Amino acid sequence: MNQKEIKELIELLVEKDIAEFSMERGDVKLHIKRSDHAPQVVQVAAPTVPLAAVPVSAVAAPPATIAPMASPETAKPAPPADEAANLHTVKSPIVGTFYESASPGAPPFVAIGDFVKEGQVLCIIEAMKLMNEIEADASGEVVKRFVNNGSPVEYGMPLFGIKKK
Repeated sequence: MNQKEIKELIELLVEKDIAEFSMERGDVKLHIKRSDHAPQVVQVAAPTVPLAAVPVSAVAAPPATIAPMASPETAKPAPPADEAANLHTVKSPIVGTFYESASPGAPPFVAIGDFVKEGQVLCIIEAMKLMNEIEADASGEVVKRFVNNGSPVEYGMPLFGIKKK
């Protein structure tokens, strides 16, 4: 199911004033739920390949969001403002899957308490079967890791907190 089909389906549901709709086509599951009081949330999930967020701007209804389903244990909240104020945050430059080491069973590139130099590899983010090395953009001590190994990451999501020296 592509973005155009999802958009047309949402427009039809708004037009017919349907509050909730579920569908399965192959390995893609689609669930749409509308409410007059809360933003509309559409979740699309395929068991093998996570779908990227798809903006829905042409729907004449409450604001809509399409987002991949995520389990609560993969999403970590940002650190408190006072703790984060002293840290340099290394953010994900791409959407993909976070890996702390080059292969399963290998030691992580960095651990909490390690001192890193600018340009040193911190982790790998897999995107479309390509392994992308993410390098430190500042030197200092790694004091925080915001993401668990094997978790999905979004563009701009915090990965590491580095205390500059």
